[in-house]
Amino acid sequence: MQRFTEKVVATMKGAGLYASQGGPIILSQIENEYGNIDASYGAPGKSYIRWAAGMAVALDTGVPWVMCQQADTPAPLINTCNGFYCDQFTPSLSSRPKLWTENWSGWFLSFGGAVPYRPTEDLAFAVARFYQRGGTLQNYYMYHGGTNFGRSSGGPFISTSYDYDAPIDEYGLVRQPKWGHLRDVHKAIKMCEPALIATDPSYMSLGQNAEAHVYKAGSLCAAFLANIDNQSDKTVTFNGKAYKLPAWSVSILPDCKNVVLNTAQINSQVASTQMRNLGFSTQASDGSSVEAELASSTWSYAVEPVGITKENAMTKPGLMEQINTTADASDFLWYST
Repeated sequence: MQRFTEKVVATMKGAGLYASQGGPIILSQIENEYGNIDASYGAPGKSYIRWAAGMAVALDTGVPWVMCQQADTPAPLINTCNGFYCDQFTPSLSSRPKLWTENWSGWFLSFGGAVPYRPTEDLAFAVARFYQRGGTLQNYYMYHGGTNFGRSSGGPFISTSYDYDAPIDEYGLVRQPKWGHLRDVHKAIKMCEPALIATDPSYMSLGQNAEAHVYKAGSLCAAFLANIDNQSDKTVTFNGKAYKLPAWSVSILPDCKNVVLNTAQINSQVASTQMRNLGFSTQASDGSSVEAELASSTWSYAVEPVGITKENAMTKPGLMEQINTTADASDFLWYST
């Protein structure tokens, strides 16, 4: 692992990509969720973590290093949270910032399983709660879905689709209303930035399963009002004013007075993606057929003949019985359209 890490760091340094060089990389990560399994290795596992941390620091990237899901992360590295909710996460040292390295926007697809779905309102609630309770940085996993080809899907029974119900799907298309609502959530949080970076939040109970966190420093003030009851709406009083909070939601008040967004109320557009077959009707320059609508659009296209990736490729009008087709010589039968 050391040679690989050294190679990556050297490549990044060579391109001037670290923030210490004026580049965009503000954090580096070593290991990933090793804390979930290190107990199985006993003392050698703990020794490995200390070695990995020391090796990383010695590479002198000029930016902080983090370890995800590693409660005993050695200093000066920062331990971080991965999960659906990280508002209750506390760094192992009070001097460390509260970082959320993987906010799971959905989940991977398993063969034979249901298509994963995470409600937009729940994802927005998790983001707002994290910053409400002192969070400093969060990262989506995934923000852009993708596709793993061949045997690169990453685990048993995980499909090649890694769409992950992400704000941008595996085809690169915006998924609404998730993308638009998260944009609005981050705009609202951005409006609170002067207060968020000036002080730590103070807690205030607003009744059963309702609470406020207030960032106040001099004339700066921002507040987050949360209803953590997932069944019932509530009306709460904050600073002498009544506020309606839908179930499982956070209202964001950049001036401690006016609500600019509630995470359960979606104002962005709702859209659906429709996939359809295109009938071929136009001749391309190579003599093949191209659908007229595609030919007249601004999109570029390439005609790939059958068999471009494998000599035994074939065309069929529907799905085929796998074992008879592959003669059990392969675990996979690939389809392309």
